[in-house]
Amino acid sequence: MVNIGSCSVVMLDGATKGIPAETAPFLIGEIGQKGWNLLAEDLPLPLAVLRQDDIAHNSRWMRDFLHASGAQIAPHGKTTMSPDLFNLQIEDGAWGITLATVQQVKVARKYGHRRILLANQLVGRAAIDGIFGELKADPAFEFFCIADSVANVRALARAAAEWHLSRPLRILVELGYPGGRTGCRTIEEALRVAQEIAGSGGRLSLAGVEAFEGLLRGTTASETRELVEAFLARLLDLAAQCDAAGLYGSGRPILSAGGSAYYDIVVDKLQRHALNSRYTLLLRSGCYLTHDSGMYRRAFEQLRTRNPALAAWSGGLRPALEIWAYIQSRAEPSKAIANFGKRDASHDDLPVAIKWFRPGGSMSQPERIPCGHRVIQLNDQHCHLEIAADSPLAVGDMVAFGISHPCLTFDKWRTLYVVDENYTVVSAVCTYF
Repeated sequence: MVNIGSCSVVMLDGATKGIPAETAPFLIGEIGQKGWNLLAEDLPLPLAVLRQDDIAHNSRWMRDFLHASGAQIAPHGKTTMSPDLFNLQIEDGAWGITLATVQQVKVARKYGHRRILLANQLVGRAAIDGIFGELKADPAFEFFCIADSVANVRALARAAAEWHLSRPLRILVELGYPGGRTGCRTIEEALRVAQEIAGSGGRLSLAGVEAFEGLLRGTTASETRELVEAFLARLLDLAAQCDAAGLYGSGRPILSAGGSAYYDIVVDKLQRHALNSRYTLLLRSGCYLTHDSGMYRRAFEQLRTRNPALAAWSGGLRPALEIWAYIQSRAEPSKAIANFGKRDASHDDLPVAIKWFRPGGSMSQPERIPCGHRVIQLNDQHCHLEIAADSPLAVGDMVAFGISHPCLTFDKWRTLYVVDENYTVVSAVCTYF
């Protein structure tokens, strides 16, 4: 169940995307009392919906995986930027929340989250002051960030001295790879950063080591796995060298990797080296909660090949995020136009037509869309759908589209509507992008 809690005082009205135009202002927590049903055309389309049963299933699936693996998770909150979904993940046992920017940290702090990993370098006076102000104001706030340069570490140490913090800023050294994003390119460079943190006179503390493997790609699935495993082996080497040199601060050090594509490889590689008995093994997958019908569906199919038993566990992850739209034009025999576009859905990969419904007809539930229907282009507000010659779609029909890369769909909606198995709106979540 996705319960509204944190954002219950947010007001919605007819100017809110997805709310009927004549609707007077009301609290988001009251939306389940409206009795609105998507299939009854109570709401204007396009509409982004979260299928409640699938969200709950995915949350349980990841909880059970973590329990069996011995790993913990700080799900990446930038996926949804929804405090209510953060709460669901925390209730299911998440260690904390991962975020990418200080603005995102401020949102999580506003809604009561006390353990946050900033999976980014903390740079710039405004950002540093914002975090140090939070740390000084709340002794219970646990904050971690990452660093990949001596220059950044020295800037943080100077700022910590200026703020007279009563506890050290906890930092994970980030290991990267040539051609990647951030992260030290060599273990030697990472060790210098770690030594700088440890030698800061107590202003900073080395909390662990970290990497992000999600962008590694080979020409084949097996080559990709080899690249990921080799990268993780380097991370293990770094962790061991930091340990041998006595660089870690107090507490159990963190060993963190594992985005939404290769978390099973991360757990397998790190567990086999038994480091999780000494370290907190922390994954940061964020997209598991909604899954998708594109890039993460394909990633899960690769997981199914690598580990069929795990993928089959409880039926695997399910796509929980859908965009519903009307067919508004059939001006050509082989093309239909739906009334949504880039303003409504991510388009790294084009959306996928998955089911359809004819309002007022004989259909009691949406049906799987027949083969031969394919999204070929998105404009700002229009979706070009290639259709089969015998397509049943007509103007006024409703079509559900699965998306790829949920992060970039969430950020197009301030409100997403949670529906039950009959597409009745039972709650809603707000986002802060």
